[in-house]
Amino acid sequence: MLKSFFGTKEWALWAWGGFILLTAMIWGQVQLTVLLNDWYGRFYNILQKAEDVDAFWASMLEFGYIAITLMAVAVAIYYFTQHYAFRWRQAITYYYLPHWEQTDGNIEGASQRIQEDTYNFSRSLESLGLGLFRAILTLIAFIPILWGLSTKITIEWLSVYEGSLVWVALITSLGGMVMSYFVGIKLPGIEYDNQKVEAAYRKQLVYSEDDKKFADLPTLFELFTGLRKNYFRMFNHYSYFTLWSAMYGQVMIIVPYLLMGPSLFAGVVTLGVVTQTGNAFGKVNDSFSYLIDHWTDITKFMSVIKRLNEFEKKLIIK
Repeated sequence: MLKSFFGTKEWALWAWGGFILLTAMIWGQVQLTVLLNDWYGRFYNILQKAEDVDAFWASMLEFGYIAITLMAVAVAIYYFTQHYAFRWRQAITYYYLPHWEQTDGNIEGASQRIQEDTYNFSRSLESLGLGLFRAILTLIAFIPILWGLSTKITIEWLSVYEGSLVWVALITSLGGMVMSYFVGIKLPGIEYDNQKVEAAYRKQLVYSEDDKKFADLPTLFELFTGLRKNYFRMFNHYSYFTLWSAMYGQVMIIVPYLLMGPSLFAGVVTLGVVTQTGNAFGKVNDSFSYLIDHWTDITKFMSVIKRLNEFEKKLIIK
């Protein structure tokens, strides 16, 4: 999967050049969110004072510039990432097909792995890979900001720790990831089993479409019953994981305001600083918690990678 794209001269420009371009665009996007975070602080201070109308409208105009630029960059990243992911899929497909042709014997679900699994790989790479990379760059940009805002904490037991808000974001995220692991520990296996039963059912239907003698109703019903059983099991496990994820997300929204509230009422900070802190904490915590927020997508991606790895091991590679 990696060698076919990053290890060949044919795809070197797209693989490495595209990666560098994506890095530059995402870093620019992150810097715009830093500007927006700074704007939050200044804007809410203007609202709190409610004195300078001209400053209010100037601030709104500044927001417009930042927002429009952010939208333009987001569209550019989205467009380029789609092409980048498809090129990666194309590289994998062109790598698999000749080796598959030279491989004797049947490989279970070969057509699905070449067509659907490579498609799912590229789609997951487009969303998960881009999101993870953005999360890393967001941490690089926002940790120093949140570290500096930590000096405004007036809670005694917390203010003694330098960069306390960063540590709170990190600890709560790590705790959330550990909980997510145990809550969703069965999900990767269930997703993998689901791909297998789907492949078996699809294969029988394809055979039946080509030759009706394969359209054995008891067999088809039996395959679908197995499919139904696995889906119902998957629905149950995803339900309680979704409940846990939603609870965690709601709690994390109010944490920075609980920590900064005492400072606001003590007159140490302004409303703008509280809002800026809440936004910065959210960015850092969201980045630390990326695996929690995308756990279900990651489990599906893991099952696809597992199937493609199994497929590669059965190919004749010369």
